[in-house]
Amino acid sequence: MRFLYIDIDSQRPDHLGCYGYHRNTSPAIDLLASEGLRMSSVYVSDGPCLPSRTALFSGRFGVQTGVIGHGGTAADMFIEGPERGFGSTIGRTSWPRAMRNAGLYTASVSPFAERHAAWHFYAGFNEVLNTGRRGLESAHEITPVALDWLRRRGQSDNWFLHLNLWDPHTPYRAPEDFGEPFADEPLPAWLTEEVRREHWNGCGPHSAQEAIGYEDVGAEYKRLYPRQPYIIDSMQQVRRMFDGYDAGVLYADQHIAQVIDLLRELGIYDDTAILVSGDHGEALGEFNIYGDHQTADEHTCHVPAILKWPGVTDNRAGEVETGLHYQFDVAATTVDLLGGECPSNWSAQSFAEALRSGQSTGRNSLVLSQGAWSCQRSLRFRKNDEELLFIRSYHDGHHGFPDHMLFELASDPHEQTNLAPNRPELCHAAIAEIDSWLGTQMRESTSGVDPMWTVIREGGPKHTRGELAAYLERLRRTNRGHWADLLESRHS
Repeated sequence: MRFLYIDIDSQRPDHLGCYGYHRNTSPAIDLLASEGLRMSSVYVSDGPCLPSRTALFSGRFGVQTGVIGHGGTAADMFIEGPERGFGSTIGRTSWPRAMRNAGLYTASVSPFAERHAAWHFYAGFNEVLNTGRRGLESAHEITPVALDWLRRRGQSDNWFLHLNLWDPHTPYRAPEDFGEPFADEPLPAWLTEEVRREHWNGCGPHSAQEAIGYEDVGAEYKRLYPRQPYIIDSMQQVRRMFDGYDAGVLYADQHIAQVIDLLRELGIYDDTAILVSGDHGEALGEFNIYGDHQTADEHTCHVPAILKWPGVTDNRAGEVETGLHYQFDVAATTVDLLGGECPSNWSAQSFAEALRSGQSTGRNSLVLSQGAWSCQRSLRFRKNDEELLFIRSYHDGHHGFPDHMLFELASDPHEQTNLAPNRPELCHAAIAEIDSWLGTQMRESTSGVDPMWTVIREGGPKHTRGELAAYLERLRRTNRGHWADLLESRHS
């Protein structure tokens, strides 16, 4: 079996045509979805980047691996201690290692490990091709490496290739000569001038008045990334954000088309399994966060998952699997479909048998985590006909979030109406379920440590540390003193 995993950084499902987007951002991915199976409810267990890929490639929750953040202790896997043998647990039990055990040669085309000093990411790969710019690459710098690898090895059997594209990630970097493919396209209707004005008076990193962090950026950065908005002071800047992000999606999609064309040219397309997904989604205005991934919410944790697997999805071409799944459940399913064995320490659950039988299956609920920009755990669940998300904040990431938030995603997909004050019974039930989940995880833990509290004890999420004093001054200087007072009272 040949298996290609296309991993698009920061890819929201709802900005792909096959997931219902009104702009034509993804013709190549849409074609794959029409020939394979589209999963509508796949979520990363731990977001964003480093926690997400660690969870996927280890098959385990961040509370088990120790990785839930982007800095400090919780950016590294738990030390195994005196029982560690010559080889590590991740070396024996990673997703690529499981694929190798199933007989596949494993390779990755990605700068990810160097970007986050996530050297455990290499565990189980036979071959690593680091494109060397630490995630600032555009697709034209990465795709040729993958095309060369496929020309050299593609016609041999039994390989797993991980291809990592970055174009939807800020800063938006589609080349200037790519033009403005969406200049005449309507914007998503929900982000109106009224919403933008409300955001203007809000606070937090990547909010309307600080759309690239906590403050403005320098002239050189603006020169290098002309598509990137830095302040959302008009609907023209809202357009720059959506057009910049969507241009990145389309640019990545066009390079995916090149890869697919080469598979056809080599005569192996029909015999190659292909998975398209990503490490997390992206807030594009939700929660007054412009172009980043800071919460344990729908738009950071929900990822696309499109699977074309010869002999398995052929009879389900164009269908939709609606069950709730963690992303590492998809990894377990691929190992199972290969006839391999998932490691016993995985939190993941395969649903390969359901795919083979044409059934829809999934988990009753999902617990999602964020520890890089805020400290949150959330519960994604269904009740009657409602699609629900409850978020519990332990550290608000300097956004002033309430401790509890509840959203009904079918009627409120952009999380604009917090139902928590009016539906306390659902909040109490969700808190109880999260606590029960955590109790189970801690009983199974090899460390006895909840890394969420490690992050808080070390001063909060990495991206917020050391920022508050200057930001309080900025808030007061820009007539947002009430937010400064709130943040100061919470985080002093």
